[in-house]
Amino acid sequence: MFDIQLNSFVRRVEKKDELKALIKSSGAKLNRKGRSRHWRLQGNWQQFEIIIQHAHIKEEPSWQWVIEKLNGYKPKPQMDELVSIVKRNPAITLQKLIAQTDCTLIEARKAFDIAAWE
Repeated sequence: MFDIQLNSFVRRVEKKDELKALIKSSGAKLNRKGRSRHWRLQGNWQQFEIIIQHAHIKEEPSWQWVIEKLNGYKPKPQMDELVSIVKRNPAITLQKLIAQTDCTLIEARKAFDIAAWE
């Protein structure tokens, strides 16, 4: 469960009611911190992923900072996951693996090495 602070949420976002409804439909919780203008978003990565996907569909420019905040909490793939991707797709390139999983170059090379030796 992640806890993200969204400072000045209402002032920075246009169509805020639509974004609030989207967050609520994902199962994540959006609460105001006391009587301040700051808000707090609580949820897990699967809920954040739903929010990101639907926000991209709406293409609202003021929602981009929320999407960027949520993307910052994307979990890093484990080495065994990277190796299994390489084994399932033997024709995958290094750059495609990096783009698909958001791993580093070193992690991708290590996954290729492990897959080649197993």
